[in-house]
Amino acid sequence: MSKRASGILMHITSLPCPYGVGDLGPRAYAFVDALRAAGQTFWQILPVNPTDGINGHSPYSSLSAFAGNPLFISPQLMVIDGFLTASDLKKAPVFDAARVDHAKAAAFKERLFVGAYARWAKLKDKSGYDVFCRANAHWLEDYAVFSVAKSVFNGRPWNEWPGGLKRRKPGALKAFLRTHTRAVGQVRFVQFLFFSQWQRLKQYAKANGVGIIGDIPIYVNYDSADVWRHPGLFKLNHDLVPRFVSGCPPDYFSRTGQRWGNPVYDWANLKKEKYGWWVRRIRHNLALFDHLRIDHFRGFSGFWQIPAHEKLAVFGRWVKGPGADFFIALARQFKPLPIIAEDLGEITPDVPVLMRRFGFPGMRVLLFAFGGDPKTNPHAPARYTRHCVVYTGTHDNNTVQGWFRKEAGPRERANIAVVLKGRPRPSALHWAMIEALMRSKADTVIIPMADVLGLGEEGRMNTPATKAGNWQWRLLPFALRQRLNPKLRHLTVLTKRA
Repeated sequence: MSKRASGILMHITSLPCPYGVGDLGPRAYAFVDALRAAGQTFWQILPVNPTDGINGHSPYSSLSAFAGNPLFISPQLMVIDGFLTASDLKKAPVFDAARVDHAKAAAFKERLFVGAYARWAKLKDKSGYDVFCRANAHWLEDYAVFSVAKSVFNGRPWNEWPGGLKRRKPGALKAFLRTHTRAVGQVRFVQFLFFSQWQRLKQYAKANGVGIIGDIPIYVNYDSADVWRHPGLFKLNHDLVPRFVSGCPPDYFSRTGQRWGNPVYDWANLKKEKYGWWVRRIRHNLALFDHLRIDHFRGFSGFWQIPAHEKLAVFGRWVKGPGADFFIALARQFKPLPIIAEDLGEITPDVPVLMRRFGFPGMRVLLFAFGGDPKTNPHAPARYTRHCVVYTGTHDNNTVQGWFRKEAGPRERANIAVVLKGRPRPSALHWAMIEALMRSKADTVIIPMADVLGLGEEGRMNTPATKAGNWQWRLLPFALRQRLNPKLRHLTVLTKRA
């Protein structure tokens, strides 16, 4: 990311697809076309792993660090590929065009998957599927069994399953597979569909000069196929329950800190196995994306560890992470190592040292530039270095217009003129911020789609420390017909980012 360029941040779920949630079908290809027409080089998305209703369908809370989200599979492409007929789609319910309905979309697509699997099972040539299964054997079978077991045991976490299955006794695993062969096979098939559709979209984006920036949460869920399969890589007790959980101390988003609840890694054990699980995770993601943003990068230097019995994050403490030793191991495997470090929040001096050593760009968020002294605030455009990725806001922020109308206090409003070197009309504030980033020294600018459209709080993707009402914003169907905003292309060309 050493050349001047720009792109758009928008998750797959926000695409205006006809079946309740954005997917990898025609509208995703239309969005790539729109990015190209607007002179954009990057499409940044959020994690693409499976989500669930218990965790509000947060993409940062998944059942697997490797599997793809079945909700993203396009029914329209399934028809084109011969797994469904056009009549199958005529049975679709009516969906809200403005908001994602995860549960309703999941119920509809599950019915489609059952029919598609039955049709596919009759095919003689399964060579592509067999190749996929062999290439992904290190995670696919465990995830398929885990996914079916979650259904069989009514969603209960894996530590509440029968003892033999909980502790992965070979006899219990074989018996479960014998009983649920068809269901496990369908999960494998659905994953084959996801990755087949994904690779086609990625190739199309590459052919059109658009690189995809993926997102990797540093942690995984306790109730995930990963922890069930590799309990020794996490700080669990003798009964396989977490001794410590993840979070962060008080910050911009929460006065009491955030208790995320993921099990923390046992980095000593990971080091003994030469970080093999993480190497496989990075390799898997580099096959999906051109660049990887790692969420909560500072956790590799030091992480906030909370005793599992504590309900508030303030009772945690900082613990030393694996540091350079971990990235040396990765650098031996991957050349280049195209990582973007999410270095927001409380950052100690060792974090930028680690980033500089391995050449990882960090992040700057313009919405953070208006508090405190703009002359020293690292998020002010005047203080950007070339080697960073800059945003108006992230998926955790309000939109620019939403921030101005609902969150900006007198001091922040007064600093707008200082930071932007002028006082734009409130209705044009989002474009003034976009222009400030595009004209800045930073090599890479990423703008959330809701800010390109100038949306208010209705375009917000997530409010941290809340579960209800998040991850639901969608583009309206007519949005892509406008090919994004012509003003964006003009500004991109003007600032030599096209």
